[in-house]
Amino acid sequence: MDDQTFKALVVTEVEKGKFERSIQTKNISDLPEGDVLIQVHYSSLNYKDALSATGNKGVTQKFPHTPGIDAAGLVVESDNENFQPGDEVIVTGYDLGMNTAGGYGQYIRVSGDWVIHCPPTLDLKEAMVYGTAGLTAALSVDKLLQNGAKPEQGEILVTGATGGVGSVAVAILSKLGFDVVAATGKPEAADFLKKLGAKEVINRDDIVDDSKRPFLKPRWAGVVDTVAGATLETALKTLKPGGSVTCCGMITAMKFSASIFPFILRGVNLLGIDSVEIPKAYKVAMWKLMANEWKVDGLEELCTLGSLEDLDDRIEAILEGKAKGRFVVKLDPEA
Repeated sequence: MDDQTFKALVVTEVEKGKFERSIQTKNISDLPEGDVLIQVHYSSLNYKDALSATGNKGVTQKFPHTPGIDAAGLVVESDNENFQPGDEVIVTGYDLGMNTAGGYGQYIRVSGDWVIHCPPTLDLKEAMVYGTAGLTAALSVDKLLQNGAKPEQGEILVTGATGGVGSVAVAILSKLGFDVVAATGKPEAADFLKKLGAKEVINRDDIVDDSKRPFLKPRWAGVVDTVAGATLETALKTLKPGGSVTCCGMITAMKFSASIFPFILRGVNLLGIDSVEIPKAYKVAMWKLMANEWKVDGLEELCTLGSLEDLDDRIEAILEGKAKGRFVVKLDPEA
């Protein structure tokens, strides 16, 4: 198949620090080595994809490059005993879409160690409605549960709630019986968030405290934070004793300041979330939950479906904080 051609979004550094995106025709032989060749039916857009697509060297060092940290499709060729042609599979994380040609191409070739079977209760499109953002949301919820979070303890705050991680987190937490308060800078998205299961929608500015006080009146039993910065600082100050905040994003800042007092006087927990290099068995277990007990009702309502040609506008929107829900990229016209 090495002479077969396919379409891919390619980011090129045309001069130092200047990057351009174009849809190009590639050959299977252009793909990196790997023991599983996959025809990609769907991918999705994450914040990290937008960074890669605009030349962020902290994400991608090698150009020309095809972004896309998520892919779902069919195995075409396999030298790995765990996968056969025709298998429906998912690839997220590891180096896919970072320095390895990613899901914004109609084919990828990767190590079988990166590939998992798509659960039978999830179709390929639904898998990409979740994608890395959905997996990160599920991991955040799981970390809260591991640290003792229970619905009867009180409200759970989700920041950046209209984004990919935030919107899925709202839906999963609500399905599990938690009272979810969704914080957003988009008041027009209140109906969207309430439909996902948010009990209350608040303005993101209302949860930021600029005072120097080491802690504030406790309100939250737990927090899923996707934005960091002052929002994360305030979340730590307002956790109930023994509460936890998960941290998985840096939309507003890469740094935050914190007092030691909430940790030693309220016993709060700050929990980092990584969806890239988690053990494969844990990843498989999380996808099984996402496809069954935690499966979001009306999952497809979370997403907008588009093509490679639509990515430019969507990339700019996510970088400007204007995205809502998930954007799924359809790569196989027959899917």
